[in-house]
Amino acid sequence: MRAQNSATGSSTIAVTATRPAVDTAPAVDSTPAGGAAAGPGTRGGTLLAALGVLAFSLTFPSTVWGLESFGPWSLVAVRSVLAAVIAGAFLLAGRVPLPDRRHWAGLAVVAGGVVVGFPLLTTLALQTSTTSHAAVVVGLLPLTTAALAAIRTGRRPSRTFWIAAVSGAVVVLAFTVQQSGGALSTGDLYLFGALLVCAAGYTEGGRLAGLMPGWQVIGWALVLCLPLMAAGAAVALTHEPVRLNAHGVAGLLWVAAGSTFFGLYVWYRGMARIGIPRASQLQLAQPLLTLFWSVTVLGEDLAPAAPVAAVAVLVCIAVTQRAKS
Repeated sequence: MRAQNSATGSSTIAVTATRPAVDTAPAVDSTPAGGAAAGPGTRGGTLLAALGVLAFSLTFPSTVWGLESFGPWSLVAVRSVLAAVIAGAFLLAGRVPLPDRRHWAGLAVVAGGVVVGFPLLTTLALQTSTTSHAAVVVGLLPLTTAALAAIRTGRRPSRTFWIAAVSGAVVVLAFTVQQSGGALSTGDLYLFGALLVCAAGYTEGGRLAGLMPGWQVIGWALVLCLPLMAAGAAVALTHEPVRLNAHGVAGLLWVAAGSTFFGLYVWYRGMARIGIPRASQLQLAQPLLTLFWSVTVLGEDLAPAAPVAAVAVLVCIAVTQRAKS
């Protein structure tokens, strides 16, 4: 498919080794979610968080596909309903008890940020914004998440960590702005709003993932939104046209099962093991991964600056992973 501006339907842009349905025991990670973990669990946590980033990197291309068949409001509502059904099935199969009442406020923040806010705002933005503009959100998200995590948890990463984090964010931001010609799209307000609500959701979700299994965090957040999103889907589907095709259905299924459930499941488990600041820096690779999928899946041309930016980002990620909190 030839890439165009996403306003005409083109591209833009948290394990299988375990069985989540029976993962009902309390989280075993002893390190608070805002800090950095040490020991054997660190490698596993990094792998889980990286799998989440990989899943997230496919979200924007999949959303563009989904918009071929659904309107923006319909796509967001239906994806949330499908993801909530999947999550509810796992919760029921595992006979997971309701979370303590003290956790419901945090789950509401997760739901508002990563289940409703970020998908809705970015989907609306993708109607007028290009991949480069949407990638600005992903490029700035790690730094924003780390900053909010420091405020929320009271922990302060080292100076080396912050230098590497800011450097990585600058590289990604400069790359995406350069690719967009320095112009601001009409979807920028949506994108920056999505950045803030998603960072809040990631921060609160990472904290909760240190208190309960990560898949239960996103599972209960999805279930919490189910009544609202089911009603929203019913209304949106009657007001927006539906033109089903293979791309649209595949895009919907991925953003529902891949990005919203599986991605957030492994992402929160990873954050619980290695800490929110370190996990968030892995997302510096997400814009470049999204551009890769845009080339291979959506047929966009790869910018010459992409390999240079990729190497610089990988160096920043390596530094943040080694920096002590």
